[in-house]
Amino acid sequence: MNLLLFVDWSKFKPESIFGGQILERTPAGLSIVYLIGLAVLIGFLVVSFVENFFRWRFRFERDLPKEVTRKLTQTVANRGLTVWMGFFVILAFVVYGFQVYWTRFAEDTNEEFQALSYKDLRNRRATASTLRGWMLDRTGKLDSALALYKVNGKEIERTFPLEKEMAHLLGTERGSPGLERTLYQRDKDPMPEAWEVLTKYKKPEPEKKDVRTTLDKNLQLYCAKKLEGKKGAVVVINPQTGDVLAIYSNPTFSLEEARDLNSYLKLEANKEQQPLLDRATRQFYVPGSTFKTVTMMSAFRAGKQNTLLPDIAEGYVPFRGSRAIHDANGGCELCTTQVPIREAYKVSSNQYFANLANELGRDRMGETARLLGIATVEEPDDAVKQGYYPDIWNTSDPRIAAALAPARSVIVNGKGISLYDFALEGMGQGLAGQQTPFQMALVAATAGNLQGFLMKPKIEADLPPQPYNRVLSVEQGAAIRDIMSTVTEEAGGTGGAVRAALAGTNIKAGGKTGTANKAGVPIYDPKTGERKFILKKKKDENGQIVEYKDYLSRDRVDGWFICIAPLENPQVAIAVVIEDIGNQFGGTTAAPIVGDVILKAAELGLLGPQYSAHAPTPREPKAKKTR
Repeated sequence: MNLLLFVDWSKFKPESIFGGQILERTPAGLSIVYLIGLAVLIGFLVVSFVENFFRWRFRFERDLPKEVTRKLTQTVANRGLTVWMGFFVILAFVVYGFQVYWTRFAEDTNEEFQALSYKDLRNRRATASTLRGWMLDRTGKLDSALALYKVNGKEIERTFPLEKEMAHLLGTERGSPGLERTLYQRDKDPMPEAWEVLTKYKKPEPEKKDVRTTLDKNLQLYCAKKLEGKKGAVVVINPQTGDVLAIYSNPTFSLEEARDLNSYLKLEANKEQQPLLDRATRQFYVPGSTFKTVTMMSAFRAGKQNTLLPDIAEGYVPFRGSRAIHDANGGCELCTTQVPIREAYKVSSNQYFANLANELGRDRMGETARLLGIATVEEPDDAVKQGYYPDIWNTSDPRIAAALAPARSVIVNGKGISLYDFALEGMGQGLAGQQTPFQMALVAATAGNLQGFLMKPKIEADLPPQPYNRVLSVEQGAAIRDIMSTVTEEAGGTGGAVRAALAGTNIKAGGKTGTANKAGVPIYDPKTGERKFILKKKKDENGQIVEYKDYLSRDRVDGWFICIAPLENPQVAIAVVIEDIGNQFGGTTAAPIVGDVILKAAELGLLGPQYSAHAPTPREPKAKKTR
């Protein structure tokens, strides 16, 4: 007996034997024992109940009157057993009902149960499933978190430091799921049954991991400031890896506003500003001359990069009887009959690239477009049926790709369209007018990739880079980057604003301006938010005069700039579009923003250490005066 005093009985505690699972296994085991006992009891009652009707009687009982058999000992005994049987049936239902109460209703009505429910494995899983990790920017530092938890009194609240600047990316509970609802979402883990809890060792639930994104918090904030008071978008991608460094659309909204139903409906009803629309990935624009980069890539792929074409006062006439296509000044930029692609790109000759598109042909242009992720369709009506394109993304989960999927950019290259219409596409107008800023950033990134790849864009930092397509050879890519440098580095180039912004640094860039005309833009009443119209009359099919609404629209000019920097080893590919620039140009509206974004990227070390040490501080946008 004294030997028992020296035994360490703590080692034999159930929680020690089962790895701390006793709180889960004990009730699971008791539940199984109870269910087995209940099943045996019910089986016994059923058998006994049925046996009463088929029990053999003695021979002398068979012919006796019922009044006599009722008084026999066997009948009396059966009557007593029947009473007891009924008692046990009622008892079984009481016990079973007791368990139903605790498993189904106590969670809502019993305070003691609610206080202890956190110890239950199932409840812990359900609670843990609602908690998300921190969303960090590319630095991985906690003070640069993009989504985190803070304690507010007794409540734990999900907080977003850039709730306006990242609203479209983060998504809402009512609209697009965005990163907030997809980065942490896992397949539902079904509740374990008691037998699984008892027989299988359950490891502790894995904690929700923090996610490090490719975004740079400071660059995202800077891009948002540069677009204050403007409509448009900025996209910044690393062309070597596909890392999305910043992506912003303006006007934007507050996530706090989107949580309230009435506020959300107001945001949704604002058709003029469209704050819920992600212009970076879901809005189509006419790309203007930035699309000449696609035409130039197609020429290199076809071996026609040395083609000499005229740029003359009479303009380019695609076929006899066709309207002439002139340069932006209404005449010619170079005014000579032998123009090389380098000079045409530098001064942005419409004539040259319209002519070049027809020289290349629809198949070659279409092949290059598809390699860049741009869909090709036969008819204009098919262009609006392409939907979204999640396959372009490099993600760990298809749900993330679906949430971030851009609208599919499209060109029309069917045989049914005229040479004039296809020529307009080659210079970035007409039926090429269904491009997103995100897509044009991918075009720039392809030119900037040293191996000629279009890398799949990614937003999860820990994913390895993944190519989408090889578009250019190493030599072709180098030649295209050199041509792009003429726009920003040489006198007479249309991107002189970038050269001015980078003056005094050793950063060289290459890019392309664009000034695009967009027709049919709806006009809205600023007071009501409704689209403006005038009432007109016409005859219906029965010959009756009826009134109808003729909705008003206008033409709009948008400014573009796509860019890569630093030129010798591009680390950023940027696309900027500014809506409604009036009589200005992409070189005077979008290009200065790109120059400042490059300087900010250099300051943040995104271009490499050799540039961050000497980069001047970019111009901070002026704060708006408030009353």
